Amino acid sequence: MPVSRRLSTLNAYFDAIMPKNSKVCTRLADAAREGYNHRMPMKRKSEPMHGTTVLCVRKDNKVVLTADGQVTLGEGVIKHNAKKTRRLYNDKIIAGFAGSTADALSLFSRFENKLQEFHGNLPRAAVELSKDWRTDRSLRHLEALLIVADTKSTFLLSGSGDVIEPDDGICAIGSGGSYALAAARALSKFTKLSAKDISQEAMRIASEICIFTNANFSIEEL
Repeated sequence: MPVSRRLSTLNAYFDAIMPKNSKVCTRLADAAREGYNHRMPMKRKSEPMHGTTVLCVRKDNKVVLTADGQVTLGEGVIKHNAKKTRRLYNDKIIAGFAGSTADALSLFSRFENKLQEFHGNLPRAAVELSKDWRTDRSLRHLEALLIVADTKSTFLLSGSGDVIEPDDGICAIGSGGSYALAAARALSKFTKLSAKDISQEAMRIASEICIFTNANFSIEEL
């Protein structure tokens, strides 16, 4: 029932049981309306959770996924060594996340099911997960970004239906993602460092700039 009709019904109820000129009626009605409005569903406000930078670097037939370990809630750091990377499908695929941990783990579980369904075909599994994430009501509210990679491909997945494969094999997500991405591209272009060294150095640079990123890295390599 619309809110306006509910309030009209409430007013009619008090008009029926109390005299028209009763101050008690007016006070009761006002109090009831105030209580009703107080119980109305409001948009939940929560402290924003920051503290994730995940970088994927592909070079010389190697792919490296690196994530920092900091989790920040509000204005305080609540964890320094969180693990935001995982190996999937018999360690043949690496994945990292930015966003809600519970949401990301739920997505990892569904993504692994897709990998099993399509026999480890990463592009197909990524597209199918993104379609479900976009259209399924139970998944639509999940707030996370994923980077997934195997020996051939790298994809960035989002809840808006994006399945993005970077042109240069380098991508990043999270609060310090833009810093890590810029550093990794520069190092890849102007140095002869390996994928792992580029990833670590770029993440170190990001950790020195982004206050939500630390230098406790978890690294996965294929």
